[in-house]
Amino acid sequence: MHKWDAHDYQKSSEAQLKLGRELISKLALNGSESVLDIGCGDGKVTAEIAARLPHGSVTGIDSSQEMIGLACRTFPRHEFPNLRFIHKDACQLDFHHEYEIAFSNAVLHWVRDHRSVLKGIYMGLKTQGRLLLQMGGRGNVADMTRVVLDITTRPDWSPYFKGFTPPYSFFGTEEYNQWLPEAGFRPLRIELIARDMAQHGKEGLTGWFRTTWHPFIHRVPRAMQQDFIDVVADEYLRRYPPDDSNIVHIAAVRLEVEAVKDNV
Repeated sequence: MHKWDAHDYQKSSEAQLKLGRELISKLALNGSESVLDIGCGDGKVTAEIAARLPHGSVTGIDSSQEMIGLACRTFPRHEFPNLRFIHKDACQLDFHHEYEIAFSNAVLHWVRDHRSVLKGIYMGLKTQGRLLLQMGGRGNVADMTRVVLDITTRPDWSPYFKGFTPPYSFFGTEEYNQWLPEAGFRPLRIELIARDMAQHGKEGLTGWFRTTWHPFIHRVPRAMQQDFIDVVADEYLRRYPPDDSNIVHIAAVRLEVEAVKDNV
């Protein structure tokens, strides 16, 4: 289980929010659907879905109790009656034919067992229910990954990374072309999309790194964590300097998956 700093994530997740808004537009909501948001985090994207469902509802689930707690405080039920949050693991979904849409934004690359996720989504969807998933795909943030892995081999840092395996799973179209039919879905679109996870200067870069690469950061003693973050940021900026507007560019690859529940 990865330990998230919910408040820090809330402040440093503009890139994820932008991706979420773009993905919501692809749902083509009519305003009355029931939606399951898998990996809702601090609830910002879930709330934007709820705002488009005046006659519908959305449930956000997340495996982080800290994230769910923050989401519940930020979007209380008495102010957002069509929005609820539940502490639940994506691999242990136990809903039964409750939702018309399953949605997930920038989450499932944290999960290794996608077959279990898809099985749970299938059981939770109504007849002809559909899913729209977006996650880091094969080749995602490869430049940053090379920088980080290079630094973890340096003598100052390598003792803290013995036996460490990065927790991310960046899959491609081949896996989902197999997994969707296995789980009972008819694929509509499986696509790898190149994106730019642009950040504003070193401050933006370090905020993004601190909140999304914490499995690496937490390997280092607390007193040294800021030094590690700075070393990574400085090395990335040395190799990939910001542009004339002080924007730091991070090449990303997103895997987007659309499918419908096949009830044959």
